[in-house]
Amino acid sequence: MTWFSPAKILGVVLGCVGFSTVVQAAADNAVILLYHHVSNETPKSTSISPELFAEHMAYLDKHHQVVSLQEAINKLKRKEPLPDKTVVITFDDGYANILENGHPILKRYNFPYTIFINPDAIGSQKNQLTWQQVIAMQKEGVTFANHTLDHSHLLNRQQGENDDDWLARVWRNIEQAEKAIKDKTGQSFRYLAYPFGEYNQSLAVKLADEGYTGFAQYSGAISSSSDFTTLPRFPAAGNYARLETLKTKLNSLAMPVKSSSISDPEIKGAKLKENIKVTVNSEDVVLNQLNCFFQGQAIEREIKHHTFAYTVKEPLPVGRSRVNCTAPSKQYKGRYYWYSQPFFVANEKGRYPD
Repeated sequence: MTWFSPAKILGVVLGCVGFSTVVQAAADNAVILLYHHVSNETPKSTSISPELFAEHMAYLDKHHQVVSLQEAINKLKRKEPLPDKTVVITFDDGYANILENGHPILKRYNFPYTIFINPDAIGSQKNQLTWQQVIAMQKEGVTFANHTLDHSHLLNRQQGENDDDWLARVWRNIEQAEKAIKDKTGQSFRYLAYPFGEYNQSLAVKLADEGYTGFAQYSGAISSSSDFTTLPRFPAAGNYARLETLKTKLNSLAMPVKSSSISDPEIKGAKLKENIKVTVNSEDVVLNQLNCFFQGQAIEREIKHHTFAYTVKEPLPVGRSRVNCTAPSKQYKGRYYWYSQPFFVANEKGRYPD
């Protein structure tokens, strides 16, 4: 008798019946984790201890399938199946402690991972990797991608700058960073992780026009129906490093959003003018059990057929905030579809805080 793995059987099923919503949750899904520092001596909000990082990796090795960022993105774009419970590991900023404390743990499990770097900082700041270290890590399977030249707030406006001038200036920064990385590593993935996770509709459209994939910092899983210019990643350090709560996120499913009434996360005036309506495209989402939260507090939501609407009544804070909504899956017990919407609000001078 010939035995086939579940993944092979799933691939045969997909080839026969197409990428249906029945199997989409398992095969058309990945979770991207976001780390910064692996250290006990760096800011707690963006750090995870080496000991806890080792626990994360041991858990992933036992319960999930870790793949490279390139494999996950390429397969989802081509609507090819991924293993169930696929996870991708990423870091923002090229901190030296990633090599010192994180890399040996990742190498132990032979996990692929990607570091989004700022070329102007590499080799010029004491806490950053050097280019020699970057090349050595690359030879061991680590990939490096674009985090802009200098980790600036991309939505900051200069005095008297119009929208076209702003976008041209920002894009020069991104292209110069991409060129620097290609010159040093020989590789150009055209992946951009937005510094601080900040972007707007104009910048996302520019990424799409130029063939880039964009990575943000709000929560959620990704699928073939995701917006590939603003892909969510789950923060896994600081307040979000606790493994017990991270497990739910690792098992999350991408909310199959068909349409949304909000198109731009950069909000003028710090007040949402109306309810935000979201329509989903799946019978597997138990919408009548949907819960939505803003700043950690439950908010009102309305559900009608395949559409839910939520309200944020108070003014949005300056800087970054988000709404998170989750709803259970009918087919996959204990797993939740995850929706997140970020908001970005500048101060009175058009600037964003760190």
